[in-house]
Amino acid sequence: MYDHVIEDCSSRMEKTITALHYTFNNIRTGRANPKLLDSIRIDYYGVDTPLTQIAGVSAPEARLLLISPWDVKALPQIERAILQSDLGLNPSNDGKVIRLAIPELNEERRKDLSKLARKESEDSKVAIRNIRKDGMDQFKKMEKNKEITEDDLRIASDKLQKTVDDFIKKIDEVLEKKITEIMQV
Repeated sequence: MYDHVIEDCSSRMEKTITALHYTFNNIRTGRANPKLLDSIRIDYYGVDTPLTQIAGVSAPEARLLLISPWDVKALPQIERAILQSDLGLNPSNDGKVIRLAIPELNEERRKDLSKLARKESEDSKVAIRNIRKDGMDQFKKMEKNKEITEDDLRIASDKLQKTVDDFIKKIDEVLEKKITEIMQV
C-alpha cells in the first residue's frame, strides 16, 4: 500500500547518486580521464554536439588526453570549446589531433577541489532529504485519506528514513573516494 512510494523515492535517490557521480567525473584530479571532457559541447555545423560524438578521446599517458576528431575540420571548434570551458586546460593542436596536458595540481588547488566535492555532496544530501519530505507528504496524505493507518504511517516513515540513511551513507562513500583521488600526489 505504501511500498510504491518508497520505491519511487528510492529510484529518485538513485538518480541523485548518479548525478553526483557525473558531477564528480567533471572535477579534475590531476590524472588524465576521458570522462573529464564529457561536458564539452561543440558547435558542429550549427548543431550543439557533445565532443564524444565527433571525436575519440583517449588517455595514452597518466597526464595526457588525446582527442582524435573524425572530421579534421572540427579541430578549431573543439579547441575553442576546451578553452571556453572551466577546465583550465590549454589544448595543443598539431593539425590532426589535440593533446591536452593535465597539469599537476598544487596543494591549494587540491583543497579547493575537495571543498567543491564536499559542496556537491552536500547538495546531493539536500536533494535526498527533499525526496524524503515528498515521500512523507505522500504518506500523510494517504493517512488523511484513510488509505493507511497511523501505525502504517509510522512503519512507512521508518522504512523511508532507513532508505534515506543508506543513500546518505553512499554519498559519503563516494565523497571520500573522490577526495582521496584528489589528494593523491
